[in-house]
Parts: sequence; C-alpha cells; structure tokens
Amino acid sequence: MNLILNVIWLVLSGFWMAIGYAVAGVICCVLIITIPFGIASFRMANYALWPFGRTLIDRRGAGAGSLLGNIIWVIFAGWWLTLGHIVTGILLCITIIGIPLGIANFKMVPVSILPLGKDIVSVP
Repeated sequence: MNLILNVIWLVLSGFWMAIGYAVAGVICCVLIITIPFGIASFRMANYALWPFGRTLIDRRGAGAGSLLGNIIWVIFAGWWLTLGHIVTGILLCITIIGIPLGIANFKMVPVSILPLGKDIVSVP
C-alpha cells in the first residue's frame, strides 16, 4: 500500500514539493554559513519525494544551535515551503482519493517550518 500511495504522491504533489526543497537547498548552499540549511533542505526533498513508510523523529542532542537555525529558516525559507504544503494539502483533500495525500502534506508542515533537529526514519 505504501508503494501505491508513494507513486500517487510523487505524481500529484511530491515532485513539485521536492523541487521547492531542492531550490531552497541550492540557494542555501551558496553561502558557507547556510550550508547546514541546505543539507536539511535536501533531506526534506528526499522525504517529500517518498514520504509513506517513513516518519520524523526528534534528534537527540539537538540544542540551541537547532533552535537558532530554525528561527533563521522560518524567516527566509520555511514559510513559503509550509504554505506550499498547506495549499497542496487543502487541494488534495477536496477529493476522496486525495485525502490520504492531503493528510501527508499536513504531516510535513512541522518539518517544513522547523527542519533542524529532525531525523527521517523508516517505519517497520
């Protein structure tokens, strides 16, 4: 079932969300100081391509650096990626078939606005 949902997700919204994350990652990697944001953005792009069967957990030991980084991320990139997930989630929830995909979009809102200090793990 995860395979079917991931393929439908990829076609309807995952590809475009991953492109948004990849663009943010490339922009962040231009300056040396923002490379950690770029790496986090590329991780989220990977998660946005194939989200079913994986989940997010808090990283142990993520402290003040993650908090400060998340504040900077929200200001410069997180708000428009979050807005993309919200709009796409609402549009997908209009149809019955799209409801699980819309819920997956809403599940990605917290990590799109606060990406640092999170790890992506497979669900057994």
